[in-house]
Amino acid sequence: MCLPDVDVNCEKLYQMLYANLKTKLLTTSIRLGIYDHLFAYRSVAEVAEAVDSDPVNTEFLLNGLTSCGLLKKSKGLYANEPVAQNFLVKGVPTYLGESFLMQSGMRDMMVSDLYKLVKEGPDKEAADKFERSEEQWGRFAKSMANNARAGVAQQMSELVSGLPEFPLFGKMLDLGSGPGIFGIAMVAKHPSMKGVLFDREPSTRVAQQFIEEYQLEDRMDVLAGDYNRDSIGEGYDFIWASSTLNFAQADLKPVMAKIYDALNPGGVFINLSEGLTHESTQPEFFVLCTMAWSMHNRPLKAFDQGVIASEMIEAGFKSVRTRTLDTNWGPMDMDIARK
Repeated sequence: MCLPDVDVNCEKLYQMLYANLKTKLLTTSIRLGIYDHLFAYRSVAEVAEAVDSDPVNTEFLLNGLTSCGLLKKSKGLYANEPVAQNFLVKGVPTYLGESFLMQSGMRDMMVSDLYKLVKEGPDKEAADKFERSEEQWGRFAKSMANNARAGVAQQMSELVSGLPEFPLFGKMLDLGSGPGIFGIAMVAKHPSMKGVLFDREPSTRVAQQFIEEYQLEDRMDVLAGDYNRDSIGEGYDFIWASSTLNFAQADLKPVMAKIYDALNPGGVFINLSEGLTHESTQPEFFVLCTMAWSMHNRPLKAFDQGVIASEMIEAGFKSVRTRTLDTNWGPMDMDIARK
């Protein structure tokens, strides 16, 4: 009996099998506060003492984190790689640890039994538990602030400030602003533009705190509401929305019309969101990170590339330009519409 002929490599399957271990390494090391003690090279014993852990298993953990590129090791000592130093040390403005733990918890809750979810459909109780928690919305908004100011808000504000109309903007709206970091970054780039941060009330409470942190109280306000039902204001020269219109998929046409009507003549609306390609199977990151949420929240899902641009044109915008950008969050589509 001959062995089978195999001309396909199965390495990808083994990588998938152990991918969850990388997540466990990341979340466990965040919970332990490993990175707070590795500004400089430290021994296993020093780290274990600092975080009150078992030295033998701590060494396995540190080696695993080194293999993933989060730590560096030299002569038996460990220190943070730049990616860990910038994003995983508590207290820095770009700390992502709390956000990662929250996102991981939400994902685990929603796909705790993926087999059952696929066989039987949505676990409505799990989805409703998150949806109804006002406190959790506020905590989520606060944790997402660092996600934005870890690079994407800086990138987007630089692009927006390069628009030919930007010097003439007098008033802007950050729609579905969450903590408001995008709007704050854009207002700060302009010598006189005023801004409004619009979101649910728990999020606007958080946004007000960041307005005060960046000392923009005289140029920025918050407006609480649900843009699917409530007024978003008027007289804007510029409206920005990022990763939020998924919540308007059931009412996208009237929401887009509301955005159009809220702009002054010649105003600009920019939307930043995922844009799935290859029949909704790429980019891998957005397919996977939105999967659990989409499974529980029918008919909402990630946007296919071109959907937002088409709705902009139907709403009456005279021109729409789409760019795909490389960001810290993966490749994202920026749709720029002019009234």
